[in-house]
Amino acid sequence: QVQLVESGGGLVQAGGSLRLSCAASGRTLSRYVMGWFRQAPGKEREFVVAISWTGGSTQYADSAKGRFTISRDNAKNTVYLQMNSLKLEDTAVYHCAARLESRHLYDYWGQGTQVTVSS
Repeated sequence: QVQLVESGGGLVQAGGSLRLSCAASGRTLSRYVMGWFRQAPGKEREFVVAISWTGGSTQYADSAKGRFTISRDNAKNTVYLQMNSLKLEDTAVYHCAARLESRHLYDYWGQGTQVTVSS
């Protein structure tokens, strides 16, 4: 079992930045692909970004390209999401998730952290 806990959300003005963290416990994150997803009110959950277990490969949704950066520190069992140039439409609950590289579906999810971008 992997337990994931997100932190770092909050209220920020449009154009500002936030850094989210996802701390894992229960098992090392080695061999796990880590992803960030978000869900805005009244909308379906959407993929934001993912990173391979080595950190050598990343995949970004178009909405995140050029503004968001995912990174990981396997020694600390933590994944980060640096979000810059935030827009109103980035307002959502952000969840981190983990899956083994051999699987397509994410097996473990965090509770989420709220990000609110104001004008």
